[in-house]
Amino acid sequence: MYIEQRCPACGEEDDQEILSESHDLLVRCTRCGNVWHTPKTKIPEPIFVKTIVSKEGTSRICRTEFLPDDKVSVGDRFVAECGEDVSGVQVASIESGPRRVEHATASDITTLWTREIEEVVVRISIHEGWKTIPVTITCNGETPFIVGEVYKAEGRTFKISHIKIRDGAVLRKEGWKTVASRIKRIYTYPA
Repeated sequence: MYIEQRCPACGEEDDQEILSESHDLLVRCTRCGNVWHTPKTKIPEPIFVKTIVSKEGTSRICRTEFLPDDKVSVGDRFVAECGEDVSGVQVASIESGPRRVEHATASDITTLWTREIEEVVVRISIHEGWKTIPVTITCNGETPFIVGEVYKAEGRTFKISHIKIRDGAVLRKEGWKTVASRIKRIYTYPA
């Protein structure tokens, strides 16, 4: 086994051979053969943060693994462990003690509030004159939707007029696109 370190005798910084490990390391320089003791570097233990994973009105308590100094922000994507299952999730809110914050260090996080993004349900409103017909499409969170394109769901064909995104923005220009996991609702008319 090797460790990258500067030799105190020759001054070369290189991969040095570890001869033995106990409360410190006994190391030999691969250039000059000098042997010395050096303290072990502490590798931080991973921590598990309580993660609430929401999917279409149901929530379950899971956990996400981080190193204590990892930075986490709203919008970040991670994999949450839910028993034997894993889910791709996107952070919707961070609870740090009694407060909700936009970003925090993993060791300061009480709970991550997330939503599953691997498979999402996209809500669509089809406007037919005075009548609005709600339909849904279940798809992968990375499935693209494009303003002006024609799609089909629940036996209906429609053309997208605009897309409302979860952060409040609205895509109206033909050709603009986003992925399913970012969509709040799609507004369409029959094609």
